Amino acid sequence: MRKFDPKRHRLPIFNTDGILLVDKPATWTSFDVVNFVRSRFNIPKVGHCGTLDPAATGLLVLVLGKFTRISNSLSGVDKIYSGSLRLGIETDSQDMDGNVIRECDTAGITEEALRNTVMSFMGKSMQIPPMVSALKKDGKKLYELARKGVEVEREARPIEVFDIKVDRIALPDCDFTVHCSKGTYVRTIASDIGSKLGCGAVLTNLRRIASGKFSIEDAISVDELKTIEQPELKEMLEKFLYGKALKIAAEAAGK
Repeated sequence: MRKFDPKRHRLPIFNTDGILLVDKPATWTSFDVVNFVRSRFNIPKVGHCGTLDPAATGLLVLVLGKFTRISNSLSGVDKIYSGSLRLGIETDSQDMDGNVIRECDTAGITEEALRNTVMSFMGKSMQIPPMVSALKKDGKKLYELARKGVEVEREARPIEVFDIKVDRIALPDCDFTVHCSKGTYVRTIASDIGSKLGCGAVLTNLRRIASGKFSIEDAISVDELKTIEQPELKEMLEKFLYGKALKIAAEAAGK
């Protein structure tokens, strides 16, 4: 891909700094969203604060211009997700994008057992990251190794689930909401729930609804972004920035 050059654009360079909350659609990578915003509005510097898997949807926090300097601070916050899992299936990616490696009968699993198992994941624990992740092993990203059929040993990492609740059970499916620390893999929580029940489980849906104090309610969709121009974007950024974004950003940066 050719390196982005803001001078090769039909629009003037967009110099307004700020924070843009985008509702990421399914199949788009986080970088796809960043690249779209950067190219669509001719913005030299755009970054994101916390990757979402391509299949996942929801809140993606983008930082524009000078705000890219605090992207790490805005990334290192807790997140809230709504998700769905299905019992009786295991895949090599812990979600529906992977290859099925095991299927199991779930007839003996009760709603009470499932609910209790989900609730048992509340609190601090050690989690083994999935192979399909951007973490690195000996300088190589795990998902790159996974694509080659290579599986390596991963060290468990500390995570914390501040809250988790069951929203709906329709066996073998379960909808849930989880509030967790940075670096928590929800797909792994779903897989571990299945392992604890003895029947396996896979994540079938994931949507980020909050990142720190930023909420999906304030996000704009990609389709909406396609309909606005630079002046509307500038107005949107300034309105949000001088509303609550600046305060949240300052708190995240420790100011």
